[in-house]
Amino acid sequence: MKAISDSDGLSYPWYGNTTETVALAGPTGKPSRFTVSMNDNFYPSVTWAVPVDESNVPMLTHIARDQSFTTWLVALNTATQETILLQTVKWRMRVEIAIDPNQPLGSRARLVGPLHQDQPKVLTRMEPIPPNALGKPNANDAQVLMWRPLRGTPLIVIPSK
Repeated sequence: MKAISDSDGLSYPWYGNTTETVALAGPTGKPSRFTVSMNDNFYPSVTWAVPVDESNVPMLTHIARDQSFTTWLVALNTATQETILLQTVKWRMRVEIAIDPNQPLGSRARLVGPLHQDQPKVLTRMEPIPPNALGKPNANDAQVLMWRPLRGTPLIVIPSK
């Protein structure tokens, strides 16, 4: 898929309806400035135990995650439903964590890198919004849980939908 909708599931295809939206009546008689903000919190979770084993013994030793996101700022004419693309923002989240499952909880994980994330980039040239990004949320349907043992064949535990 070119894009996956990661909206809040309530006001899709839009992300939210609090600080993420500003309603204004127009036309306005003078130039106006508005502030719109979005707070996207990244909350991934993984299992400590082998997901393909009956045992609940912690055996996780490494996590590597690299995700890219594109967000569009649009104006919506609620009378005509016309959308006007105002800005395209891209950002990326990368994390690598080493885990020692023999350590006590609270001491098992160590950040390998990167120590600092790249800041979001406001593009100078706007990208069009792919049609599938305007549909209902499907980010969870695109995730895959893989088990990659130190020895043996990697296994897809939960495939993408």
